[in-house]
Amino acid sequence: MNKLVLATNNRNKAAEIIELLQELPVEILTLRNYPGLVMPEEDRPTFAGNAAKKAEAVASYSGEMAMADDSGLEVDALNGRPGVRSARYAGEDKSDRDNNNLLLQELKNLPPAKRSACFKCAIAVAIPGDKTAIIEESCPGQIAEKPLGENGFGYDPLFIYEPSGLTFAQMSRAKKNKVSHRGKALRRVKELLKELL
Repeated sequence: MNKLVLATNNRNKAAEIIELLQELPVEILTLRNYPGLVMPEEDRPTFAGNAAKKAEAVASYSGEMAMADDSGLEVDALNGRPGVRSARYAGEDKSDRDNNNLLLQELKNLPPAKRSACFKCAIAVAIPGDKTAIIEESCPGQIAEKPLGENGFGYDPLFIYEPSGLTFAQMSRAKKNKVSHRGKALRRVKELLKELL
């Protein structure tokens, strides 16, 4: 059976990806299967650049097909920040809560009309010795004035998906995956993997 290595240490992200790809005839591995692998620094200026860098590093180390995602939140009032620094917005080793608190502080007193934002996702699939495929998707929304909901991770408690009026953290994982940036990208990746496998 073909193997696919997920280039992430984020268990929540890995769980979302595994759930969406579970029907494929592929054995899904994670970085826990390669304890000696040191992931490269995410220093590219774009989500696509970081995703490709991670996927290619894992494919090269493991000798297997690898998939990496880089995603984050771009807020219009902050000129696209936190962007590629979304996971480290409040600083290295800070929590999701720290990142959310900083974002709320920076948007303090802004009316709803000025709280527009967009989740972006780039997924790279790297095959050793072959060209890397990159798929990008996005999901527009708005930043809530306080965290709402118990599900999800990252900025999910603050990101309102406007057609539903709910934050991603107020949605079930299944409902979120139908509309989210990562869910849309993974459905396209799934079609790509069907061709490759």
